[in-house]
Amino acid sequence: MSAIPMAKITPSTASGGRSNLSRKQKAAIIVRFLLNEGADLELTELSEAQQSDLTYLMGEMGYIDRETLGEVLMEFAHELESIGLSFPNGISGALNVLEGKISPLTAARLRKEAGVRVAGQPWQRIKALPIDELVELLSSESIEVSAVLISKLAVDKAATLLSRLPGDKARRITYAMSMTDQIGPEAVDRIGLTLACQIDDRPIRAFNEGPENRLGEILNNSTSATRDDILESLEQTDAEFAVKVRKTIFTYAHIHKRLKKLDVPAVLRDIDQNDLITALGYATNGDLGETSNFLLENISVRLADQLREGVEDRGAVRLAEAEPAMAEITKTVRSLVDLGDIELIVPEDEDA
Repeated sequence: MSAIPMAKITPSTASGGRSNLSRKQKAAIIVRFLLNEGADLELTELSEAQQSDLTYLMGEMGYIDRETLGEVLMEFAHELESIGLSFPNGISGALNVLEGKISPLTAARLRKEAGVRVAGQPWQRIKALPIDELVELLSSESIEVSAVLISKLAVDKAATLLSRLPGDKARRITYAMSMTDQIGPEAVDRIGLTLACQIDDRPIRAFNEGPENRLGEILNNSTSATRDDILESLEQTDAEFAVKVRKTIFTYAHIHKRLKKLDVPAVLRDIDQNDLITALGYATNGDLGETSNFLLENISVRLADQLREGVEDRGAVRLAEAEPAMAEITKTVRSLVDLGDIELIVPEDEDA
């Protein structure tokens, strides 16, 4: 069941009725009923005072008879039906509604002018950050704060994040996690708010991806001669950046190292057989040859024999013919990865 926004069941929504219940008591009845029905209520969206009032009321009210319950629920339903349109309260709420609809620069300027930050639960926002941004966030944080952050993440994401940190820092963080059991919930909330504020204060970037990813994507779609020439030149001018770019490169030569055997049929299923034969006919040596053998060994024997016969009938293949065919295969792999249908194997040297 999807989460129900608590803005619709705050005390102000319950009024009138034949019973002598206050609006706050009626709101508590609605919350109790919805929780009984298995609703996922975002109670954290209420103010701290409202959360306290709700807790005290639920502890004091005892029981409610069916007639009163029905009356309160009917009144609540009537209130909801009478609402035609609801607008957010304040500039912060308006900015959250318009997020992604107005330009990031305009949104940032309005937040700065109004003195507001992005609303929402800070830990939810932090947990949703990609690994690269979490690594960047922890680069300037203390070991203790880092230990709290990693403790809040899902196990698999926490493990991945630790593997991306320098070994010494990762070891100190894991040791500091042994002391997090003494931290109270208020301190954890403050840490979350502080980290969220740092996210908000980061300058807006013109590009969603880093320069190495953008250049890597361009080189993935370039000819091998162009790619090799640019990488060689880049290594002479900026060796560190060249290493980052090389890690983003994914070509036909990398398929046998990165693609899982079980995913080969899914990749080749939608590729034109002429492209397959052309790529296999050219790619016979080195890493290119390793990929060709890998593909043939992980499909049905009948299809592999058909492709080998096609390669033999095709004869010699020129580079100008082979490159578009090999690019089509790697493009298909990347598309399936982007769709989430397959996952590539991460090389060990990228974990360091």
